[in-house]
Amino acid sequence: MNREMMKSLNLKYTKKREVILKILEQSNTPMTAEDIFTLTSKELHMSFSTVYRSLSALTEKNVIMKELRQDGKTYFQINSHNHKHHIICTVCGEVTPIDQCPLHELENKLTQQTGYQITGHNLEFCGICPKCSKQAHNK
Repeated sequence: MNREMMKSLNLKYTKKREVILKILEQSNTPMTAEDIFTLTSKELHMSFSTVYRSLSALTEKNVIMKELRQDGKTYFQINSHNHKHHIICTVCGEVTPIDQCPLHELENKLTQQTGYQITGHNLEFCGICPKCSKQAHNK
């Protein structure tokens, strides 16, 4: 995200926010604030509270999305304005993206039934990945 875009959102463009956004842009999966903090410390000095405040400001302006998962942790990802769904392994924590949205029909039906203009949804599947299943069977 460039300076002009940040300015148009009334967000201050800082080197720290730039680093946070770069980390999120390069990630294939959502990340916790702790994960982001660990990676930012490799590029420049930043406190955890600075990381969290930046994530909050970017979330508030809809630049990034946050989701609370069943593991009780909050995850952040770039808001590409295409919602995403994942399958998460309950053993190793591997996150596998789901390419299609199984909820479009349901959204349309709910819109017709309720009159709501649905602006988004979250869906999280949990299970055991093939690698962990194979390891469990080999024991």
